[in-house]
Amino acid sequence: MRLVVIVLFLSASLPCQASAGSDWNFRVTLDGREIGRHRYTLEPGGQGALLRSKADFEVRFLFVTAYRYDHEAVERWQDGCLLSLDSRTDSNGEVVAVNAVAGSGGLAVARREGRDLHAGCIRSFAYWDRRLLESDRLLNSQTGELVPVQVIPQGQERVRVRGDERMASRYRISGSNLQIDVWYADGDWVGLEALTDGGRRLRYELQ
Repeated sequence: MRLVVIVLFLSASLPCQASAGSDWNFRVTLDGREIGRHRYTLEPGGQGALLRSKADFEVRFLFVTAYRYDHEAVERWQDGCLLSLDSRTDSNGEVVAVNAVAGSGGLAVARREGRDLHAGCIRSFAYWDRRLLESDRLLNSQTGELVPVQVIPQGQERVRVRGDERMASRYRISGSNLQIDVWYADGDWVGLEALTDGGRRLRYELQ
């Protein structure tokens, strides 16, 4: 079983600023059933913002664990561009690590398949920063792959955030074997929904 995880943000040209630090704690469901949590912590600093994320999912079937997923990542950002990334993912016992560092030639990425060098400003799936919506390629922090994407506005709708109904703007990020919807209310990232390979719905609800 493979989940599309978005180790994994109203004008698209305006960034979401976090001057005093920000924290997003999401309840994660699969087809409406809770399977775990994914937490993001953003720490601003003079050498760039530091983002820490940790996901812990468990899918059970008839009281038996059918799938476990643990993901941790540390990303450093400056001016909307990725300076470095270190991630480790355990997907049902298969462990994958990714390391990336920005230099004069671009962002050097070391992953299981080898080493890549990407020129220009590279962003990961950093939903907390709405500059992501301007991107046509995003780095998957779990695999280290640079993924071509297209972002399409989906209009506005009401969503439940921490027990309250709020009006939010919805955007769809799509690509090859990829469909992710993200919601922003008053400029803040408040929700996410992704389709897995099997057509199941993985949903993030802000707590």
